Amino acid sequence: MAAGGGGPAVSPMATPSWAVRIRGADGEIAGAGILLTPQWVLTCAHVVDRTADVMTAEFVGAVGHGVPAVPARLERDAYVPETLDADGDPSGDVALLRLERPRPAEETVRLHRLSAPNREVRMYGFPYEHNGGIWFRATAVGVCGRDGQVQLIPASPGELASPGCSGAGVADSDTGEVIGMVLSGQEDRHGNRFSFMSPVETIVRHLPRLDPVTTGPSAVDPQLRSTADDILPELLDRPFAQRLAAWLRDDGSQVKISVVRHGDAAREATLRRAITLADRELRTPVSVDRASLDPPGTVPSAGGHDLAVYAEGRTSAGIAERIAERLGLPHPEEAPLERIRAARAILNLVVVGVDEAVDPLGVLDLLDVLRADGSRLLLVLRTAGDCHRRAREQLLTGPERGRRARLVERLKEITGPLAEDLRERLAAVAPQGLRPLDSDLVAAHAALADLLRAADAADHDGEGQGEALLGPGPDLARYERLADRVEGRLTAGVAALDRLRDRRDELAGRLRSYQVMHQHSLRGEEDPAVDGLYLRAHTLLRARPCDVRAAEAAVDAYTGRVDGHAGATGPVARDGHGARDGHEDGYGSGDGRGARDGDSGEDGRGARDAYGARDVHAARDGHDRGDDGRGARPGHGTGDGGGDGHRSEDGYGARDGYGARDGYGARDGYGAQDGHGRGDDGRGARPGHGAGDGGGDGHRSGDGYGARDGYGARDGHGRGDDGRGARPGHGTGDGRGAGDGGGDGQRAGDGHGARDGCGAGDGCGARDGYGAREGYGARDGYGGGDAS
Repeated sequence: MAAGGGGPAVSPMATPSWAVRIRGADGEIAGAGILLTPQWVLTCAHVVDRTADVMTAEFVGAVGHGVPAVPARLERDAYVPETLDADGDPSGDVALLRLERPRPAEETVRLHRLSAPNREVRMYGFPYEHNGGIWFRATAVGVCGRDGQVQLIPASPGELASPGCSGAGVADSDTGEVIGMVLSGQEDRHGNRFSFMSPVETIVRHLPRLDPVTTGPSAVDPQLRSTADDILPELLDRPFAQRLAAWLRDDGSQVKISVVRHGDAAREATLRRAITLADRELRTPVSVDRASLDPPGTVPSAGGHDLAVYAEGRTSAGIAERIAERLGLPHPEEAPLERIRAARAILNLVVVGVDEAVDPLGVLDLLDVLRADGSRLLLVLRTAGDCHRRAREQLLTGPERGRRARLVERLKEITGPLAEDLRERLAAVAPQGLRPLDSDLVAAHAALADLLRAADAADHDGEGQGEALLGPGPDLARYERLADRVEGRLTAGVAALDRLRDRRDELAGRLRSYQVMHQHSLRGEEDPAVDGLYLRAHTLLRARPCDVRAAEAAVDAYTGRVDGHAGATGPVARDGHGARDGHEDGYGSGDGRGARDGDSGEDGRGARDAYGARDVHAARDGHDRGDDGRGARPGHGTGDGGGDGHRSEDGYGARDGYGARDGYGARDGYGAQDGHGRGDDGRGARPGHGAGDGGGDGHRSGDGYGARDGYGARDGHGRGDDGRGARPGHGTGDGRGAGDGGGDGQRAGDGHGARDGCGAGDGCGARDGYGAREGYGARDGYGGGDAS
C-alpha cells in the first residue's frame, strides 16, 4: 500500500513503484531496494559500498518515460552489517540509504508484520540479463537461525534469488503486503536451492526507526512482554524455562499444556521471558545479552512463535479475529473462525489464560480447529480444574491416541506387506547398489513393539497412568520420522528391484529370440561355442536370485556371437529361402530352414510362415495350415485337388473357388464350409466328402466322408474328432498331402495312416504330420496340428 495505507502494496502484474535498482559507484548493478519514505530506501548492508560517497537509486516502476535516477548516501547510524555467531548463524545485513532528492509519496510502501510460515511470496529483483527487473516466486517455509530469518524455497529452479536480488522486497502473494527483504540465495553441495529473507519484525528490531513506517499488530500482546524485574535470577524457574525453550525450538510436541497460577512470580516471569525472547522484534541485543548469562537450554531462538495472545477476559470470537489479523486473512465480513478454517493456516500459537476467557470451551474449540490443520499450540491455564482436563482430552490425549494408533498401523504396514514385497524381490534378483535395509526394519520392529507395549500399559493402568503414557513427547515425533525414513527406503528399494526384475525379463526375451534366430541360421549344423554362451546366459537368467548385471553381460556375449554368425552366413529370408533340402523357391517355414529330409523345417511345411510363407501356398494363406497351426480354413492342400490352387485370403479355394461358401466345400457341396472335407469347426462338410476324386460313393452324413467306414473320419479325410483317422479307413493312392506322396507314406501313430489306413493316429497331416518330424509335415507340418 502507499504511505497513507490506502491500497494494495503490489499489483500482480505491474512493476512495483517502490522497487529500487541500486548501482554502485562503478555503474554496475549492486542490488535492489525498497522505497519506504520519499527519502529512505531500505536494502541489504552487503549491497552498500561503504567506501563510495554516493550510490545511485533508480526507480524502474516510476510513471512516465525513462527511469529516474537519484543519488543516494548511506545513513551511517542505520547500517547493520551481517555478523556470524559461534555456530555460523548470520544476523543483521540491513541498511538505509538517504536520497538526495525526495520521490513522490505515492511511490512508497510500508512494511507489514505478518506471520510467514508456508506463505506464497513474490520478489522483484534485478539479476544478470534482467536489468529491468523480474518477478521471482517462492514459498516461505519456516524460521532458521537465531536471528529469525525465514527460508524461501523457489517455485522453480530458475527462480532462485541470485545476485541483483539482494535487498528486494518480499511481497505476500495473497495480500500484496511487503513482509520482508531478500538477503541472499544459495545452492548447497547436494544441489538444493533456497534463499533467505529477513522478516519485517527482524528488520524493525535491527532498525527501530522503521517502526513508524511499519503496519500490522505486534506478535505479542503487551501483558506477555518481559519487564525489567523479569531479569532477576531468583525469578527464573530453570526447569520450566528449559521446557518452554524446547517447545519453542520445536521439540516435536504439537501441543503443550502448562499451569501457571496467579501469584507464582517465578513461573510468570519465566513465561514472559520465554515469549519475549522467542519474538523476532522484541528479542533485542540487550535482552539477548542478558539471557546469555542464563543457564544453558533456557534461551529460545527468535521466531519460536508467530503469535502470543493474552486470553483473560476475551471472547473466542475476539481471539479468532486476532489470529486472523496476524495471518493476514482478508474478508472481514466473514466470521474469523470461518476464515481461519478456510485458510487452513499453520502457525505456532501461544495462548495464556485460556480458562479465564469469557467462553473457555469456545476457545478450546477454536484451538482444536488450528490443531487439526497442523498448528502447534502452547496453552497456559491458571488452574488445574475442569477446563484443564477438557483441554488435555480435546487437544492432547485424544489426538495423541489417534496419532499413536495411526503410527502403529503404519509401522505394521512397513514391517508386514512392504517388507514382504522387499523380500520377494530380493529372492528374485540380486540387489545392485542397494544399501542393506535390515537395520531399518529392525528399528521399525522395535518402534512398533515399544508403541504396542505403551498402548497395552495404558489399557491396564489407571486413568492418570494412561494419560501420562499417552501424553505428548518426542517419542511419537521420533517414531514418525523413523517411519518416514524406513518407508521411503523400502519403497525405493522395491522400485529399484522391480526395475532389475523387468530388465531380467527383457534379457530373457532377447535371449529366446536370438536363440530361435541362431537355430534357424545353423541349417542343421552345430556350434558348440555359441551353444555354450547360450547355456551360460540361460543359466544366469534362471538363477534365483538373478545377478542381472552378470546375466546381461552373458546375453550380450551370446547375441554378439549370433549377430556375427548371421553376418558371416548371410541373412535368412523370412519365408524360408535357403532350406537345406527344401524347395528351391523357398518352401519351408517362415522361421525355419526346412527339415533335412522333408519339405519343411522343424516347424514343418504348413507352419506359421511355411511352404512359401505369406506369399507362397501355405501358412496363413497356404496349404492346410493357418496362423494357429491348423489347416487353412478353406484349403486342403492336395497335390491335384482344387484345380490349380486358387485361393483367397483364407486359403485354397476362395469364396468362389474350391471350398468356398458356394463351391466344392459349401454346406451342400463337396467339402466343408471352408473347403474340401472341412466344416466351420474343422470338421468335414455335413453332406460333402472332401476327397479329390472320391465323391461318388463316399458321401457322408452327420459326421463326414465315409464316417467310421468311409474315407475320412468324423472330421473328414483321414481324421477323427481328435485328429485320428477312421478306424478302418485308408488313404488314397494319391492321398491328401503332397503331390503323390501318400501311396507308401503310411505311418502309424503319427503317420499317414493308422492301423491299416491313411490317416490314423493323428491323421493325414496330424500332430506330427505327413511323416512325422522327418516326413512331409513336422509338428506343424503339412496339415499340422488339428488340420485335416
